[in-house]
Amino acid sequence: MALVKLGIFGAGGRMGQAIAAVAVKDADVRLAALIESAGSPAVGQERHGIVVTADPAGGLAGLDAAIDFTAPEASVAHAALAARAGVPLVIGTTGVPEDGVEKLRAAARKTAIVFSPNMSLSANVMFDVAERVAGLLPGYDAEITEIHHNLKKDAPSGTAKRLAESVRRGRQKGRLVFGREGLVGERKADEIGVHAVRGGDVVGDHTVLFLGDGERIELVHRVTSRAAFAAGAVVAAKWAVGQPAGLYDMRDVLGLAKNDLRGKK
Repeated sequence: MALVKLGIFGAGGRMGQAIAAVAVKDADVRLAALIESAGSPAVGQERHGIVVTADPAGGLAGLDAAIDFTAPEASVAHAALAARAGVPLVIGTTGVPEDGVEKLRAAARKTAIVFSPNMSLSANVMFDVAERVAGLLPGYDAEITEIHHNLKKDAPSGTAKRLAESVRRGRQKGRLVFGREGLVGERKADEIGVHAVRGGDVVGDHTVLFLGDGERIELVHRVTSRAAFAAGAVVAAKWAVGQPAGLYDMRDVLGLAKNDLRGKK
């Protein structure tokens, strides 16, 4: 396998630094570009023998793939640039609104884009497991909780939303309820509750509960280091090289069945 020339958007951020640390240790990857927004203190610094640039279009030149963990608006803009350059792009940014997802779909008509709210390999296995359990226990109440650090800007997390969608797919029905407050009445059978907790430096904890009479199942995924997301993102970038244009997610990368991102449902 030829070395994958990889670029990183948001190279000065926590995730960008974690991805770079993983990439430089991967024998199949050559870190080739580090890109940051204009005004970032990282611009002009040399990291891993590469000078961080504020020129996204220039940074994409000659790359085989790029990874983006930035912000919704920036990720959408970078996807358009990657599409014009024909460079596969992995996006791990959360909180992208539906109109932004539509723009990602448009960009994906010209290049391969892997877009997932959680790049952790085991978290994506959990999506599949949650869907299967939901189908096997249709009468059990399903609730999802997530905990993240106090700097996270969006709530609930993209991973929690994806888990809720997994439960809904498993049952072919379900109504998402985001938190509860006040006199809400008895829980409805079709509810899928989603609850967000923020505090400290928690990288990411997610729990799916299936609650029946006298028993329950808890599916728990905890991330203790951003290296888990970084490793998955690098795997996805290597997978994306040579793939036809399209909007993919980590289930494609892992070879799991069903992908709900290529077409609108």
